[in-house]
Amino acid sequence: MKKNNQTLSLSVVIPVYNEEQTIKTVIRTVSNSKIVNEIVIVDDCSVDNSVPIIKDTIDKMLQEKTHLNIFFSQNKRNLGKGASLRAGFKLATCDVIVIQDADLEYDPGEYERLIQPIIDGNADVVYGSRFIGGTHRVLYFWHYMGNKMLTLMSNMFSNLNLTDMETCYKMFRRDILDKFDLRSNRFGFEPEFTAKIAKAKFRIYELPISYYGRTYGDGKKITWKDGIAAIFHIIRFNLTIRSMIYMLSIILIFAYITFIAYS
Repeated sequence: MKKNNQTLSLSVVIPVYNEEQTIKTVIRTVSNSKIVNEIVIVDDCSVDNSVPIIKDTIDKMLQEKTHLNIFFSQNKRNLGKGASLRAGFKLATCDVIVIQDADLEYDPGEYERLIQPIIDGNADVVYGSRFIGGTHRVLYFWHYMGNKMLTLMSNMFSNLNLTDMETCYKMFRRDILDKFDLRSNRFGFEPEFTAKIAKAKFRIYELPISYYGRTYGDGKKITWKDGIAAIFHIIRFNLTIRSMIYMLSIILIFAYITFIAYS
């Protein structure tokens, strides 16, 4: 993709944990995108057949797609999604990075739309929102409410007006990572990243995306504990004395709603 006659390259970072049913399809679907230059896969000590499937798929893809760079890394122990993403970001070499979950809930066909505000020079970060008009599978009401409550709480701290803070699809210029350090190991990555790009005053866009959510029977992993943890990460990474005083009165309400959403 070109911006002012200069080519913008795209890295796709895929964190993986026990995704033997979907990872092959995800890698192949991502590799078929016309704008993807690089795929970075980080396995978080999967205990199923994810790793041999990944290695076999990569070997075949490197023969079929000679223009594509593919990197594969394995964490030495199970650390969580945030740690896998940090490892992937360090390996990524392209101008723009997008996060892709390995579970087929998100469609790589959205990349071309998501990158456009960055190409146009209007955005540093683009969020793909599941809640502003894209096609989506109808699932759990309380998951929806939990996501909305966490996003609202994040917005109140960060002074943003996002509709989907917890979305997987976050696309951004790689050089913004030079402006802050990421520390969260698990699902705290989403509120931490959002808080830090807000504090750094980066230009943020939101675009609608499709979403094909999984049930727990399909292999969905996030639980109510991750929702409760997200509340504390929102507070931790947005914390100021003024905001703490302002928010203290409603923290218990958010905690209660999130508990119901993910239980």
